[in-house]
Amino acid sequence: MKNAFTIVTLSALLSACAVAPKQQPVRDLSDQPLAAAEARDHPDAAKTNEDDQSKENAPNVKMTPAMMAQLMQAEMAYKKGDWQGPYLTMMSLAEQTKDPRLAKRAAEMALSAKQADDALAAVKLWRQYAPDSEEASQYYLGLIILSDNLGEAEPILKQRLADATPAARGLVMFQMQQLLLRAKDKDAGIAMLERLVAPYGNLMETHVVLAQAALARNDKAAARREAQAALQIKPDSEIAVLTVAQVSEDEGGAIKVLKDFLAAHPDARDVRAAYARLLVNEKQYEAARQEFLVLDKAKPDNPGTLYALGILSMQMNDRPAAEKYFSRFVDLMDKAPEDEHDPSKAVMILSQLAEERGDYKAAADWLDRLDSEDPKIQFGAELRRAQLTAKQGDVAGARKLLSTLKTDDKTEQAQIVLVDAQILRDAGKPKEAFKLMAQGVKRFPDNMDFLYDYALMAEKMGKTAVMEKSLRKVIAKSPDNMQAYNALGYSLADRKVRLKEAYRLIAKALKMAPNDPFILDSMGWVQYRMGKLDAAEAHLRQAYAARNDPEIAVHLGEVLWKKGQKDDARKLWREAQAKDPKNDTLKSTLARLHETL
Repeated sequence: MKNAFTIVTLSALLSACAVAPKQQPVRDLSDQPLAAAEARDHPDAAKTNEDDQSKENAPNVKMTPAMMAQLMQAEMAYKKGDWQGPYLTMMSLAEQTKDPRLAKRAAEMALSAKQADDALAAVKLWRQYAPDSEEASQYYLGLIILSDNLGEAEPILKQRLADATPAARGLVMFQMQQLLLRAKDKDAGIAMLERLVAPYGNLMETHVVLAQAALARNDKAAARREAQAALQIKPDSEIAVLTVAQVSEDEGGAIKVLKDFLAAHPDARDVRAAYARLLVNEKQYEAARQEFLVLDKAKPDNPGTLYALGILSMQMNDRPAAEKYFSRFVDLMDKAPEDEHDPSKAVMILSQLAEERGDYKAAADWLDRLDSEDPKIQFGAELRRAQLTAKQGDVAGARKLLSTLKTDDKTEQAQIVLVDAQILRDAGKPKEAFKLMAQGVKRFPDNMDFLYDYALMAEKMGKTAVMEKSLRKVIAKSPDNMQAYNALGYSLADRKVRLKEAYRLIAKALKMAPNDPFILDSMGWVQYRMGKLDAAEAHLRQAYAARNDPEIAVHLGEVLWKKGQKDDARKLWREAQAKDPKNDTLKSTLARLHETL
């Protein structure tokens, strides 16, 4: 099965507590077997970290002026980008004074320069002068495990397990697992892990670790046996049942495992969150939302839950609910600026939602609340700010704002031109917009996304030959571009030309994305043009169920009109009119059919 806790596209936004921390990748259960459940399984776990805070017994060294000068010069040189000289200075002074703090500083310098061997030499010196330092031991273990000295770690880890209290031993195992599964020699790391935990077969954690090790060497049968053994030892353990779900043969089995556990343990938050993510994976969005609502009711200020509810509401076209959850999320982040969750994406979505309902001032206000150091997010925000400025009537101001955006990135330069052209087109200057896009095609000849947008604009200008030539070039250069196949096929169908070719193009796009509502709409439309009304209705209803879009409603309405279901057609058209009163497709359809609403 796919990893039970890795969810792509929409689902990726829900994994790892629904939102990725700043500057860190989303991680799933296979990479992070330790969950919040472990803390509940190990109430004394925090005590194992107390050693990190203990002070090292530094020698009473008299700092001479010469030593002080050496230290200052070394730090200044290090700040200027030199690491080797300062490193050697710190190592020399550490050996003279036997001060572990200087060896630690040398290790930090070498690590920042990604010099593992030099860092290991400094850490060994650090441990020599501070043999009781837990922090030095952690650095030492990490470095030898990531090097070719893996065997040196085994006696240390073995002793740690033996010395650990019964309450903390399981957590020590999990920490060892995270270290050894990242070993340079993966097979040797896994084998060592299995040897180390083998004497503790009566512990639930042992079997969880063995299940993860078996999964790492792709022995799924052994992983399932070990996971079941863990759950049998401790039937109420969240980490155990999550492991059982993770190693299940398919997602249906994983869903059943977690659902049954929740029936007996309704307060298991981690299990419920994993269950909800699996439901998203299965596209059971409403069921997933209900699970996140349970989590929200139990703990209203959980940022991951709020973000997940916002994303699910967007997926289900429930814009008001999405706005509510994202607003709560952003407000929560404002009150806790130290929180690792990044609100930038939520702020951008809120700006988009405000724009969709015509509140351009609110959309701009959301952008003002954006506080991100990511240059790509900042660039995207400035593009949106220009678009909002134009929509509020200040086209000149919007274009001036775009002219101030400077970037060396060719893709971003193309985006600026594209937004500029869109502003001109929306301002009733289509010829200027098209000219700008034509210049852009020459300027960015390898940008297929730009060429695709140019093709769509060409069609709106009635330049179907230019549109077709451009889309065929996109298809030739990017044969996996489903939107290009769909756009060309839809254009042919809409113009009632070469319908068999149109059908083949759209069918190819649909094969690439069988659930895409706009491609489903195109398939329904070409079938309508071919006189296959029942098939057309089926595809259009599927498209409209997936996305309540005015364009799809207009097409479905026309099919129903043709089938004699005129009241149903008018109902759909009124729904489309309520959402988008200026919709061109609706206007042209009503005019062609001599119908008024």
